[in-house]
Amino acid sequence: MPLPGEIPPSHNAAHAFTGLNARVREGVVVSDRRGVLKASLAGLAGLTLPGLLRTRSAMAAAGQTTPRAKSVILLWMTGGPSHIDTLDPKPDAPVEIRGPFGTIPTALPGVRVCEHLPKYAAMLDRMTLIRSVDARFSNHEPNMVLQTGNSDAEPRLNREAANYPAIASIIARHRGPNFRPMPPYVSLNMQSKSHLAWGGYLGKQYDPFVAKNVGNIFKLPKSLDHSRISSRQELRRQFDRLQKDLDLSGSMQALDRFEQQAVDLVAGKQAQAAFDISLEPAATRDLYGAHPWCQQALLARRLVEAGVSFVTIDLSNHGASGTWDTHGDNIPPYGGITKGLRPLLPVFDHLLTTLVADLHERGLSDDVLVLAMGEFGRTPQIGTQDSTDGRNHWPPVMSMTVACGGMRHGQVIGASERDGGQIQNRPVTPGDLAATIYRHMGVPLDGSYTDFFGRPRPIVENGQPIAELI
Repeated sequence: MPLPGEIPPSHNAAHAFTGLNARVREGVVVSDRRGVLKASLAGLAGLTLPGLLRTRSAMAAAGQTTPRAKSVILLWMTGGPSHIDTLDPKPDAPVEIRGPFGTIPTALPGVRVCEHLPKYAAMLDRMTLIRSVDARFSNHEPNMVLQTGNSDAEPRLNREAANYPAIASIIARHRGPNFRPMPPYVSLNMQSKSHLAWGGYLGKQYDPFVAKNVGNIFKLPKSLDHSRISSRQELRRQFDRLQKDLDLSGSMQALDRFEQQAVDLVAGKQAQAAFDISLEPAATRDLYGAHPWCQQALLARRLVEAGVSFVTIDLSNHGASGTWDTHGDNIPPYGGITKGLRPLLPVFDHLLTTLVADLHERGLSDDVLVLAMGEFGRTPQIGTQDSTDGRNHWPPVMSMTVACGGMRHGQVIGASERDGGQIQNRPVTPGDLAATIYRHMGVPLDGSYTDFFGRPRPIVENGQPIAELI
């Protein structure tokens, strides 16, 4: 017979926190703080990555089909690119609306884009342009609404907003990486923590693995060598010193994950090779080019091939609000449309089209979904904030691009009004984007997660998969 308050043996299944002895009474106080914390953490272990990996292994052993190695690459245009000056031009509008750039035809009859995106224009029949994204409530620093798929994730309006998990973190929890030892969620070129959404309510173990510098990710401190890193005992001693910071946001579970990740990533040859773009043929490296953003795109392709489920590239050159935040030449560091935005467009044009073409060439176009977007659009009128050449934030409408993912492309979804100020038809919400991504990744759309207070929260808020794409 079990003692009062103990779990019967039939329910005493092994889990990731068995070593914590969560059900063992300690001291003379039955519900001391340490015991409560251990029991709570043990209860979080039900849907963790080790369990997922065990399930996949059992399926493979039984001859059952495991899920395809689906993944996502998010090209995050940090700061909010002007839709009117890029993908939704208004050539017949007055100059204060249409801006300084001309337009060019695309591979889709009747569809025009900015003159500085010629490669994009030629490839649009292999991509989808969405001109009616509803980015209301989206802001930056932090960039939460579009990266979580939740319009309530704006900390200036909602005190709980910072805890909404990133779409990538939800995927990390439900799928894990496609192949070990890769992490499930990787951030490249992160210029500021405020440029990303994080694990939030899911816990710190679902934060991204942050890799800022291509080719210098695994440089060890002088006090460590690979033999010491490979010693799990040494790592355990180091991580045990952090237990004073234990809380209910996933710190202990994160320690276990980071311990294994330290061994796998730093000492593991497979992960090191995935992050080393020097192993790419010279012709491929030349194809992507030497610009740091393009190098990050090549690295992202290597990472999804190696097993990462979600890669976000921070397309920014500084840690403020973002390089695409083109308020005006008189408002540094942003610059205006001509001096600030114009230099970015050829880089983005080459980066996106090279990545998409490479995925098609390598047979990955059905499995890797590519998204290119920022936080919001920009004001219909040029010259806001006492500038002569910039545009301010404009959440009512923005444009974005979707490519690959085995979806239907060669189309434009939605439209803005004649001045680019409002959505004219077919609004696409952050929830719709999230649902589309989750469907691609096999995450249940009717699923939920539990916040820090034990309340269930739906994975998808106010959204459905975009029907035109599926």
